[in-house]
Parts: sequence; C-alpha cells; structure tokens
Amino acid sequence: MLEQLLEPILTPLFHQWPVLSDYAWQVAATVVVAAVWLLTVSFNWITARMIRHLSQKAPVWDELFLQSIRTPLRLLIWVIGLSLLLEIFSRNGLPVGTGVGSEVRRFGAILIVAWGLLRFITTAENFFTTPVKGRKQVDRTTADAVAKLLRLVVTILAGLTLLQSAGVSISGILAFGGIGGIAVGFAAKDLLANFFGGLMVYMDRPFRVGDWIRSPDKDIEGTVEYIGWRLTRIRTFDQRPLYVPNATFANIAVENPSRMRNRRIYEHIGVRYDDAAKVKPIVDDVRAMLQSHPEIDTRQTLIVHLNRFGPSSLDFMVYTFTKTTQWVKFHAIKEDVMLKIADIIFSHGAEFAFPTQTIHLAGQELPEPEALPGMAQEAADVIRSN
Repeated sequence: MLEQLLEPILTPLFHQWPVLSDYAWQVAATVVVAAVWLLTVSFNWITARMIRHLSQKAPVWDELFLQSIRTPLRLLIWVIGLSLLLEIFSRNGLPVGTGVGSEVRRFGAILIVAWGLLRFITTAENFFTTPVKGRKQVDRTTADAVAKLLRLVVTILAGLTLLQSAGVSISGILAFGGIGGIAVGFAAKDLLANFFGGLMVYMDRPFRVGDWIRSPDKDIEGTVEYIGWRLTRIRTFDQRPLYVPNATFANIAVENPSRMRNRRIYEHIGVRYDDAAKVKPIVDDVRAMLQSHPEIDTRQTLIVHLNRFGPSSLDFMVYTFTKTTQWVKFHAIKEDVMLKIADIIFSHGAEFAFPTQTIHLAGQELPEPEALPGMAQEAADVIRSN
C-alpha cells in the first residue's frame, strides 16, 4: 500500500534527481509530511466553505454532522500520515516494529470514528434542547435519555470492534457475559436497581429537568437539575444540591407542583358578632370582587360563604383559584385579594374579630366600687364593662 501511494510521486523525483535515491526513505517521509499538511489545509478550507454555505439555510442534520466530524476527520488525516511514517521507519532499519503503522491506522480510525459519532450526538442534543424562538424545543429529559443511550451503544460497539481488531474472540466475551452477568447482578444489585429506577423515570416521566418536585414520604423538595442513570440531582430551595438514588423513586410518592394548572387561595376571615347584620352584604361583595378579578380563574371552584360560628367571630370562607402557577406572582395576587377583602369589610363599617372572653359571675352581687380597695376596684370595673 505504501509503495502504491508514493510511487507516482517518488519515481519522477528520482528520475530527475538521481542523487535523491540515496536518501529514499528521508524523501518519502518528507513527501508524507508535506502531503498531510496540504490535505489538512485543503480539508479546512473546503469544510469551512461548506459550513458557511449550510449556515445560510435552516439548521439541518448535514450541517450538524459536518460540524461534529470536522475535528475528528482532521485528526484522522494526521493519524494516517503517522502510520505511513512508522511504516517507512520500520522498513529502513529504525527501531519500529513491523506492522506498527497498520495497527496505529486501524485502531486510530476506530477511535476517531467513535469520537466523531459521540461529538455528533452531543451536538445534536445541545441543538435540540437549546431554546430558539420559532422552533419547538425538545423535552430535555427525553433528549438526555436518548443521547445517553446512543453514547452507550457507540461506546460498546467501539470497544467490541477494538477487541476484535486486537484478536480477542468476541463470541467468548458474549458467552462469558451471560454467565458472569448473574454474579455481577448479585454483587451490584443496588447499582442495577438505580439503573432501572432511572429507566422508569425516563419512561414514565413523572418529572423532568427544571420541574419542582417534593415527596410526602421523604424529606425531598426542590428543582430537578439532572437525571442520571444512577442518581438524580435536586437543588433545594436553600440552594443545596440533593443527590437521590433513582431506586428511591420506585418506592415513594412524588408530587410535581410544576404541573399545577392553578394555585389555590383558601382563607377563613372572621368579623365581630356585633357586625352579624353586615355579614351577608360583605360576603356578597367579596364574591363579586373575586368574580370580576382579572387574575382569578372563574372556571374553577369559587366559594365565598359564611362557614362557621367561631368562639369570638363569625367566620366566612374564601376558596378560589388563581390563573397563574408562578410562586411569586401568586403571592402578589393573594395579597391584592386580601387587601380588597379588608377594604370591603371596612367599607361596611364592620371590623375584624379578635379573641375575647366575657365572664359572668352567677348569684353574686358585685360590691360598689367605692367599697373595693386598690386592685379589686380595677377588676370590678373591668368585669362590669364586659
């Protein structure tokens, strides 16, 4: 192969300058280096023009593929050049083993092809998960799962190809995997449980990256940052990372507040018993206010009714839902609603109730105030006033 590649170049040189035949292998090595350099420059120029041309159109698979494999192909040119140099050195008495060049070329090509495919998978994943106006964004959790699976497949295939190129029997390895898999399964049962737990998360999709989740069974609450094959990383609200093994999600209930359609306002408001006659118009005005509020979802349940006779107040219930699910905006809406309820109560001349107690002493006449000295006088005044 080497002679066939170099013969069209070296034969005219030696014919024109016979003195160069005494330095045949040095000339051959120089020609190889020069050819590799020229090929690299040409490759860079051609691919740069192709990428520039493709970038003027809508991003498509061919542009992503070309951007991903450009660097690996450039490295492949140098690996082939290096293998040819090693063949030249081995044939001219230099301390390089016979066949090293072909081994470098074969193993280098396998590794570079695998590297190029892995780069393409990563580039495609970043492209489809990066938000761009006018383009539908792919679910990050799904894209991450598919990308990990493809990387695993490429890595396994590259490893098996390398072993086969090295003369290792692939059939023996696969047969051993069936027997050794049982022992490995017992030794790494927790690892496998986490793996299948992560697989179930990817398939069932109870949550995805960016969701706020919590569990009533475990002290878990925060925003999902990463879903791996073994564990899931959650950022708690105090900004601490929480690493949860995926097998945990197979045994606990998980709430996903990020998928709420509305947020609920649920309050009990008490007015004085002295304002009992004003409760009905207050309740009617509060209900009308909520029905006309732009941030209240009137399609959901809306309840404003006198609910109970409290120990020191007449309590009416406010039960409604906001249109937004954003935590900060919800509290701003709730504040506005509660202030408007307070204005309605005050506009009717009523007041909020607060805990009070009235003590009646049966069968006893309170003495006249002047007959009570000091503290007793004050206590009697308080009792009479109640």
